[in-house]
Amino acid sequence: MSKENVILVDEKDNQVGLMSKLEAHQKGLLHRAFSIFIFNSDYKLLLQKRASSKYHSGSLWTNTCCSHPRDGEETIVAANRRLLEEMGIKTSLRKVFDFKYRAELDNNMIENEFDHVFYGVYDDDPVLNFNEAEDFKWIDMNTLKKDIHENGDQYTVWFKIAFDYFYKYLNK
Repeated sequence: MSKENVILVDEKDNQVGLMSKLEAHQKGLLHRAFSIFIFNSDYKLLLQKRASSKYHSGSLWTNTCCSHPRDGEETIVAANRRLLEEMGIKTSLRKVFDFKYRAELDNNMIENEFDHVFYGVYDDDPVLNFNEAEDFKWIDMNTLKKDIHENGDQYTVWFKIAFDYFYKYLNK
C-alpha cells in the first residue's frame, strides 16, 4: 500500500493538516477525496471492481475512480491523474457537487471524507491498472439502482452514498 498522505480538512474543506492515508482511515479523521463518474454516449456508467488486494473494500464494485489529492495538488488535477493511472482514461471532467460522509468499513477502517464529485464522458473500454481494479462494467443507472437495492453488499459504502446523490442530481 502507498505511504501517501491525505489532506485533513475541516467541515468547510479548509486544509488543517496532513496524515498518512492508513492512519487517517484508522482514526476516521475528515480528509479530502474525490469520486469520478464516467458515462458513455449511451448514458451507461462505468464501474470498477476494486482489486482484491486493497486494504479495505477489496473486490467490491464502485464508481469509475476515487482517490485523494496530494498536498498542494488541485482536486481536479488529482482526479485527472488518478483516472489515467487507475483506468487508462483521459477525458474532460466537470465537477458536479460535494458531499461529506462517514462510514465504518471492513478491517476496522473508517471513511470520513469531504468528497468532490466529477463526471465525464468516454466511449472506449478502460485499460485497467490491476493493482487498483480487477474488473469493470458499463451499466445503466436504473439497472444499477435496482442492483444496489438488491445486492448492496457487493458495492462500496461510499459509492452507494455518492450514487444516491448523483441519481437525485441527474433526475432533478
